Amino acid sequence: QVQLAESGGGLVQAGGSLRLSCAASIRTFSRRAMGWFRQAPGKEREFVARINWSGGSTYYADSVKGRFTISRDNAKNTVYLQMNSLKPEDTAVYYCAAHNSPYTSGSGYDYDYDYWGQGTQVTVSS
Repeated sequence: QVQLAESGGGLVQAGGSLRLSCAASIRTFSRRAMGWFRQAPGKEREFVARINWSGGSTYYADSVKGRFTISRDNAKNTVYLQMNSLKPEDTAVYYCAAHNSPYTSGSGYDYDYDYWGQGTQVTVSS
């Protein structure tokens, strides 16, 4: 049973935009912080952004701050990642994840997340 499903990835030129979506079938979605992580070829998975359970608090990696925006719609059980001013170094598989504890702000550590999507590929050409 699929718990998290990402969509919206693709190929885009540098400077372009993409919007990723993550549809959740987790019953406790609205109580959980959500995160976006990414993994480029030959590199470790890294934190991108997180949003708390209510959507009132967000946090970003320095590498994407000012360019990416995380948001959520608890009525639709969906979290989003709006990516603007994309750079070739943003090329990676992007994963959404659900934090393992309710009513938190989330964290930047992947071991704090217990549900993961299958990932969506984002490729930025120069």
